[in-house]
Amino acid sequence: MLAVRKKLIEVALPLEEINAAAAREKSIRHGHPSTLHLWWARRPLASCRAVLFASIIDDPEQDGVPQPLLDRIDRLPIPHQYRPEWKGLSEAEQRRKKLFGFIATLVRWESSNDPDVLATARELIHAATGGNPPPVLDPFAGGGSIPLEAQRLGLEAHASDLNPVAVLINKAQIEIPPKFAGQPPVNPASRGAGGKDLKSWQGAQGLAEDVRYYGQWMRDEAEKRIGHLYPKAKLPKEYGGGEATVIAWIWARTVKSPNPAARGAHVPLVRSFALGTKKGKEAWVEPVVDTATMTYRFEVRTAQTHPGGKPREGTIGKRGGTCILTGAPLDLKYVRAEAQAGRMGARLMAVVAEGQRGRVYVAATEEQERAADSAEPRWRPDGSTPEKLTGGTCYVYGLTTWDKLFTTRQLTALSTFAELVGEARAKVKEDAAHANTMSDAEGYADSIATYLGFSIDKTSNLGSSITSWMNDRGAFRETFARQALPMTWDFAEANPLSNSGGNIGMFIERIADAIACVPANPQGSVRQADAATSGEDGRSFLIVTDPPYYDNISYAALSDFFYVWLRHTLGEVYPDLFGTIATPKAPELIADPYRQGGKDAAKTHFENGMRRVFRRICETSLPDYPITVIYAFKQSESDDTDDGEVTATASTGWETFLSAMIEEGFTITGTWPMRTESSGRLIAKGTNALASSIALICRPRPDSAATITRPEFQRALKRELPRALRDLQQGNVAPVDLQQSAIGPGMAVFSRYKTVLEASGKPMTVRTALQLINQILDEVLAEQEGTYDEATRWAVTWFSQYGFTEAPFGKADDLARAKNVAVEGLASDGIVRSGGGVVKLLTRDELPADYDPAKDKRGTVWEATQYLARELDQKGIEAAGRLMARFRAAHPDMEVERARDLAYRLFDLSEKKKWSAEARPYNALVASWSDIEAQSQEPGAAGIAITGGLFGDE
Repeated sequence: MLAVRKKLIEVALPLEEINAAAAREKSIRHGHPSTLHLWWARRPLASCRAVLFASIIDDPEQDGVPQPLLDRIDRLPIPHQYRPEWKGLSEAEQRRKKLFGFIATLVRWESSNDPDVLATARELIHAATGGNPPPVLDPFAGGGSIPLEAQRLGLEAHASDLNPVAVLINKAQIEIPPKFAGQPPVNPASRGAGGKDLKSWQGAQGLAEDVRYYGQWMRDEAEKRIGHLYPKAKLPKEYGGGEATVIAWIWARTVKSPNPAARGAHVPLVRSFALGTKKGKEAWVEPVVDTATMTYRFEVRTAQTHPGGKPREGTIGKRGGTCILTGAPLDLKYVRAEAQAGRMGARLMAVVAEGQRGRVYVAATEEQERAADSAEPRWRPDGSTPEKLTGGTCYVYGLTTWDKLFTTRQLTALSTFAELVGEARAKVKEDAAHANTMSDAEGYADSIATYLGFSIDKTSNLGSSITSWMNDRGAFRETFARQALPMTWDFAEANPLSNSGGNIGMFIERIADAIACVPANPQGSVRQADAATSGEDGRSFLIVTDPPYYDNISYAALSDFFYVWLRHTLGEVYPDLFGTIATPKAPELIADPYRQGGKDAAKTHFENGMRRVFRRICETSLPDYPITVIYAFKQSESDDTDDGEVTATASTGWETFLSAMIEEGFTITGTWPMRTESSGRLIAKGTNALASSIALICRPRPDSAATITRPEFQRALKRELPRALRDLQQGNVAPVDLQQSAIGPGMAVFSRYKTVLEASGKPMTVRTALQLINQILDEVLAEQEGTYDEATRWAVTWFSQYGFTEAPFGKADDLARAKNVAVEGLASDGIVRSGGGVVKLLTRDELPADYDPAKDKRGTVWEATQYLARELDQKGIEAAGRLMARFRAAHPDMEVERARDLAYRLFDLSEKKKWSAEARPYNALVASWSDIEAQSQEPGAAGIAITGGLFGDE
């Protein structure tokens, strides 16, 4: 039997470049497939492209690599970053570095449609496969990033998913565009006065142009039919008078006051009365109450009309609210009961309009409210909203069916757009027949209708009563700002016929841009299927997939929000996809305690389902290629270990997933933490949410795999895991991701053996293996303390015991003697405050504001970590980079890079003590380290004059 050649993904990757490209992708909108239709937890294109390419290309340092592949690698340019060391590298290492350089170019967004880069990628793939590249299958296709990138690399792409919304998204990306690639548009404007096309059309550009044309017709026709429902706002004199197009109507939900003194009046439930919070442009709603008549009205006030003013507190929160008329408490139970009885209303508070110099906030008028109330939708979506949902649901507040998530005006607009999709479809079919360039006029009309149907879904995401107003940005917060359907008390109604956020014309344009950028070659295949039965009988595939992350997202429950509109709009086009009232729930492979009858039943459902999936993957995967499974789940559960002596960390989400994989005979041959969030996004979020997913590279375990004992497994872990952890730290894997990133190399050790036996003779469970892996991680982080200076070692130990609270001087002195430092020295260094018989570590806010490393005689790693974390948090990456340069110049022997290692340790200690706010700056520091370091290398970074504060105001 011939030995299987290792692929590059099983040996080495330019991970930092891949992750940088993936993180940058989050900020890209124009032409990105994410603008086609929303899907939750969509994988970055950059990481999918890299994984697919590196799964096919052989690592050059082994026997049997095809000579055409080596020859093509040799023709790649030498990456500039490796030129200084080039002559000292072996031939195999030079080839690997050339591949690294090419991958760094390939994963950039700008390379997505670069014909030269893509041609090189396809040449390398053909050289590696003898001209017979493998077909690719993703059985959990979701948002479609993996099959789309397979198609971009010239591979035959196959996608399947159980969810009909996901299936349609994939069809729109890899199945429809190739059918009409290179075809000119059929609309009369593009054909010109003589009926002939005026230009050549590449890829799916003609398709995109028709989406623009018929989408604009649909929008214009809608304005004729329902434009009267969207009257312009009358501007006051301070805004120049006249009329202006409305951007948004700001509404407050209302319930009857429980206080009889209010005489049955409905009172507003408002989270915040602020409309705009930008300095100098503050605006807010001011409720003006008349207690004599028990009525109220809303005024809009600004920093200009009421200098020094500010909005009053909201009337509703997590613990209840207050009646604005009487001051009586509003218990949430009462609010729920009123809402469930159908007695919750809404009242218009303010209007946001397009002023001459930007958006303006004006008071609501009766005319505006009457226009909204006059809307009469001709169709309403039916079906129940999720009664229970991870992340929250509005069901308990009476929004129990999908139509109740929308105002009557929103329903009227959406149902009108849906009618117009059908009319546009008929127009496309007629025009395609007249154009004489389209062999399948009906199929083309169905395709255009598909994309126009997506525009309704996108409009609904910013056009429901769950949409709110972000007063810090002056913009809409979409329905699915997070993966839930939470209750929104004061909501923002967008104007779908305006030129601002939430308008359908903008969504149509974005959809068209996304279509124009898809590869449209070769033909792709998409089918609705359970992952346990995906693929085609008798065919084998290179399998790369991103399964559901245990209980993180209830895809089926959430996607029903879109499904009800798609079913109404496109049910005739796709009768098989939309033949049921709602998306399939029971077979969905997630752990949902609400749906499956408790946590234990949910765990069993997920693990058994994953076993079936991996069994199917084993049956349909090509033996020459590894399988890549991308997964993520934050470990947050603590257990007693088998010996009962210590508490260890594990994760049911990881345990069930890995148990299914390993028990079906797979071994992990490589692991890569793939970044899904940018460093700036992590800072802005202010949370310790995972920033990476783990790509697990797997192959079937050999029949000859050995059985070992627990002590042998522990020795193997201690031999191999520390080096892997150091590599992860050097790669700036965020501390929040380090624990799950360590799972890969640790489970690679565990999964290579047939069995690991406990002392009792029973097989070790995956959960126990996870606990042992996490113990090694703790030991490695603790051992790194030995490399710090004495003051830092003291500070870390003190922090682990007392945090930033005061403790007796005697305990501090005992610890100081053990660490060979003095408390007085620590105080003079500005690390602690000592006096009155107590000692306290200084928090970052308590550290001197005018600190300068050049004036610090004895810089410590502790100080470098704390000051860098503060500078990053308060002033950003550029300022932190200048500070790093100052530390490096003033204290070259300190090795400022140790601050990154210490940030890992402090994050770990903070997480264990549930100090999430304290953990966040350390996580952000490591996640931003590469950017900070790059900034520190800028000319003159260390020479900023100190004029006040840390480095003065810029």
